[in-house]
Amino acid sequence: MQVQTYLMFEGRCEEAVEFYKRALGAELVTLKRYGEHPEGCENGPPVPADKVMHAALRIGETVVFVSDGLCSGKPSFQGFSLSITAADDAEAERLFNALADGGQVQMPLAKTFFSSRFGMVADRFGVGWMVYVVA
Repeated sequence: MQVQTYLMFEGRCEEAVEFYKRALGAELVTLKRYGEHPEGCENGPPVPADKVMHAALRIGETVVFVSDGLCSGKPSFQGFSLSITAADDAEAERLFNALADGGQVQMPLAKTFFSSRFGMVADRFGVGWMVYVVA
């Protein structure tokens, strides 16, 4: 069994994909638009054909699914954080600063009792991230 993260960006998915490619070195594995589904497969409210119905991003060894969802314009990422393990302090600094660009630092990256670097940030889309170095 495998559990995977699926993030709904409510109309900002392509912007998020480009951001994560730059910030985290994410690789776009697949992308399907709403306009690409076969006739008769429409469910729910209409969504613009150019919006992302489903995409997969490889971030390191992990695949994260992303979508524009129903394009409500109101993404809500509450009650969870994604966690990134950095190889060393320098990588942690780079990743944390990239995610913080346009976002909000919740806990500055610093030495803790369990890691040489740990910090929490909500990126520009509101997705929570924890960046740390395994001690």
